[in-house]
Amino acid sequence: MAEARVSVNLDQFSCPICLELLKDPVSIPCGHSFCMTCIKTKWDQDDQTGDYSCPLCRKTSTLRPDLGRNTVLAEMVEKLKNAHIAYRTLAGPEDVSCDNTIRQKKKNLKNGYILQFILSYV
Repeated sequence: MAEARVSVNLDQFSCPICLELLKDPVSIPCGHSFCMTCIKTKWDQDDQTGDYSCPLCRKTSTLRPDLGRNTVLAEMVEKLKNAHIAYRTLAGPEDVSCDNTIRQKKKNLKNGYILQFILSYV
């Protein structure tokens, strides 16, 4: 099995509506991704006008697009969550006497910057 180290910005996996990590992610026709519940709620409000738009790029459709779970994105978010949990269990500042690296990485993670994790693939 091969592995690749990947750096990602947590914002790439956040829903632009609720600002949380994507839950049951779906991609809409313009290519943007949202939590299924978030985009359904937004489009339920759009039912009154009959125009369904992307909250980011404003691309509209007069037909409500079918939503299907983006399984690849869902797997990536799950790996990210697992990596985040594992990362949070690293030694705390009191356990590291001479190295600020772990503390700085934890600070960056808390601030939503970049997290490195390893993807395994066959």
